[in-house]
Amino acid sequence: MTHNVLAGLAAGAAGTTALDAVSYLDMVLRARPPSSTPEDTVRRLEEALPLRLYPDGRDSEAASNRRQGLGALLGIAAGLAVGAGYGLVRPRLGRLPLAVLGTGAGLAANIGTTGPMVAMGVTDPRSWPVSSWLSDLLPHLAYGFATAAVFELTCHARRSA
Repeated sequence: MTHNVLAGLAAGAAGTTALDAVSYLDMVLRARPPSSTPEDTVRRLEEALPLRLYPDGRDSEAASNRRQGLGALLGIAAGLAVGAGYGLVRPRLGRLPLAVLGTGAGLAANIGTTGPMVAMGVTDPRSWPVSSWLSDLLPHLAYGFATAAVFELTCHARRSA
């Protein structure tokens, strides 16, 4: 079990890198700005918890920079957590095609990250245009396929050794 969690963490790290790469490529191709939802999520957490990031003022540049950094770190933590969860669940799924495994992992990551933002009122996917759905779904599918592929390679390498 420990090996599966560690393999899942490694796979989640690869998936997170793939997600970020696809997101940044989308920003380059469409000249779109980065999403503000990670920073907005940290702001909501700040409001809900005794967390103060603004000794120079709530709307200071320093507070905004900290929110951006924490938002990115939350994304990395989510990618690792979903990867670890994948490592726990994957052995119970039997022989499924990589396409099914990757789609499942990508959807799990999407729900795992978007769900809390919806619950906190940061975003409402029902109001998103198609372009927003695509710019959210495609990176998460990249995450899922990278996560599934790395996990399978890691476990195959272990079985071959």
